[in-house]
Parts: sequence; C-alpha cells; structure tokens
Amino acid sequence: MATTFEDQTFENQDFTQKNLEKGSYEYCKFSNCDFSNTDLSSIKFVECTFRNCNLSMAKLQQTAFMEVVFKENKLLGLRFEDCNPFGLSFRFEHCNLSHASFYSTKLQKTPFHHTQLIDVDFSECDLSAAVFEHCDLSGATFDQTNLAKADFRHAWNYRIDPERNNIKKARFSQSGISGLLSKYDIEIDRAS
Repeated sequence: MATTFEDQTFENQDFTQKNLEKGSYEYCKFSNCDFSNTDLSSIKFVECTFRNCNLSMAKLQQTAFMEVVFKENKLLGLRFEDCNPFGLSFRFEHCNLSHASFYSTKLQKTPFHHTQLIDVDFSECDLSAAVFEHCDLSGATFDQTNLAKADFRHAWNYRIDPERNNIKKARFSQSGISGLLSKYDIEIDRAS
C-alpha cells in the first residue's frame, strides 16, 4: 500500500541523490528542492505547492498533479503528456517551462503568470480559457490546439495560425495581432 504524506514541508532537499519516496503527497510544500533528472513516475501530488524548486527533465510517467501550484520553479524539458490525465490541473507563476511538452493534454483554464514558455509544445492541447499573463511564448508550437476563450492580451512572441487552431473568442492585444498573421509574411505598421 502506498504511503500518504499530508501537510508536510520539504525544504532544501536534494532528491537527485535519493529519490522522493513513492506515494501520495497531499497539501505538502516543497521549497528549494532539487528534483532534476529524477523519477517522479506514479507519484500523486494533490494541492501541493512547489516553490523555487528545480524539476527539469524529471520523469513524469503517470505522475498525478491535481491542483498543484508551481512558483518560481525551473521546469525545463518536462513531458507533461506522460502525466496521469485524471484531474490534471496546475497553476504556474514566475516559472521557466522552456522546452516542455504538453502535447494533447487537457489544460482548460490553466493560469500561466510571468512564465517563460520558450519552445513549448502545445500541439493538440485543450487550452480553452487558459490565461497567459506576462508570458514569453517564443517558438511555442500551437497546432490543432483549442485556444477558445484563451487570454493572450499580456503575452508576447507567439505565432498562432488561426487556420490550424481554434481561437474562437480568444483575447489578444492590438500589439499581438502580428503573431496571428506571421504566416502571411505581411508588414503591419503601427498607427502614427
């Protein structure tokens, strides 16, 4: 039977030397911990908070993240499509998610705040009503992605093909319109 950890705080721990124990972590806090290149497969995180941790390149086979908050974390190269899809929900604040992949995941209403999303793969994702607030989306891939009602008003460097993605009722700033028209190789002058 899997161990359950509740309301525990893990601070300044290096899990690259000894893996996090398999089990269920509920309402736990992880602060200044190093999970880089570790195996988090089949671990369940419920309403946990990760702050200032490094989870880069961690293995996420059937990892469950339910209402998990990531603040000021380094999350490079993570393959979120490997996670357990049941109840999958996150909040990202001041994180670096560059080179991560969310291929074909359901992330409705996910908030991304002040987050680097450089070269992230959002292909075939359901990002309906997601919020990208102060996010850099340089090189991010949107292909057959559901972006209905998503908010890009305070995001930049995105390139989204309206013919290959659902952008119905999505919100964009006037300065971001060029990211929707980039495939047409046209020049847009700002009003003088």
